[in-house]
Amino acid sequence: MKDIYIILTHTGTTLSKLIKSYTKNEFSHVSISLDDKLKKMYSFGRLHPYNPFWAGFVHEGIEHGTFKRFYLTQTKIYSFEVTEEQYKKMEEIIEYMKTRKKSYKFNIIGLFAVSINKKVKFKNYFYCAEFVKYVLEEAGVKTNLPEIIKPEDFKNLEGIKLVYNGKLNEYKLVPNF
Repeated sequence: MKDIYIILTHTGTTLSKLIKSYTKNEFSHVSISLDDKLKKMYSFGRLHPYNPFWAGFVHEGIEHGTFKRFYLTQTKIYSFEVTEEQYKKMEEIIEYMKTRKKSYKFNIIGLFAVSINKKVKFKNYFYCAEFVKYVLEEAGVKTNLPEIIKPEDFKNLEGIKLVYNGKLNEYKLVPNF
């Protein structure tokens, strides 16, 4: 068995505040990481920290990009146990998407459709929560997540464990992580 990490964040940007206003949730973004140091952290979001409209598949980091710019980002980080096979499949899915990232686009219409409780999906288009759900389910993880997915829905995964709550840029200071 191996642990993966589900990272819920709220940067405080205009877009994240808008998302938070219609979801009524604490967090507006979700990422997945395959390591406890969050060096392999992926999602769909801003490709450039200063432009919210240029978005797609991103390899995120605490010390670069959007999370560096928005250094007051609040987070809850959860660990989630998966089998070795599921972990390897997640690595394969993410690597495949990394090597073809220009083929994947940000699902801005789907993101805003959530506000009216509708699902709008296009081939190779994702918003953050759709992406994380896709990776889990394609790897064979039984999630029971809702069809219309929001970042905070991941808190309801059976077996998920909270490992950190606070500022994202202070996570690296936590002992044992």
